[in-house]
Amino acid sequence: MAQDSSLADFWDVRYQQGVTPWEGAQPDAHMQRFIATLPQGSRVLLPGCGSAADVRWLLQAGMQVDAIDFSHEAIRRAAAALQDSPVRLWQADFFTLEATPIYDLVFERAFLCALPPRMWRDYTHKMMQLIPSGAYLAGVFFLADKAKGPPFGTSRDALQQLFGEGFALRDCQPVGAPLPVFAGQEFWMVWQRQLAAGSELAE
Repeated sequence: MAQDSSLADFWDVRYQQGVTPWEGAQPDAHMQRFIATLPQGSRVLLPGCGSAADVRWLLQAGMQVDAIDFSHEAIRRAAAALQDSPVRLWQADFFTLEATPIYDLVFERAFLCALPPRMWRDYTHKMMQLIPSGAYLAGVFFLADKAKGPPFGTSRDALQQLFGEGFALRDCQPVGAPLPVFAGQEFWMVWQRQLAAGSELAE
């Protein structure tokens, strides 16, 4: 079984073998309250969407949703589950997306923790390209002392160092319905894109 989680084959094999403990997550009250504050029709991107379980409730909340994954097997499952929905779903590598700041929200769900830490600065750089000033990177982050993965753990302080140049942390709460694979160490976090590199938004 492929061991490098930066490769699509790593995930294809796990979907084929039914080893997908990261699937099945549900929205909790923190997520739903935050999404309700966004204007109807806001553009949302789900990178590393897997079988795209979050898509339906985001659509029901009035969002326009783009969902991508570089795993063929993940997209195949997502397409089967969402064939009657207006989601824009396609197979793509997040890191090669056009660098255009068009999203009101990028929704994080077990994507960062699936990536080897060597790729985390590239993740941050791409988020800064895709998210305009005042918009959000928000979702579920795995805060744990776990260097071997996936899932790869991090800390709030480490994320502050990673995101601090381009984002301000607006909320951090334990997830109400965590998945067993994450051992209750999932946190809902809202990061708002700063007006300019190094500047602070008014609280």
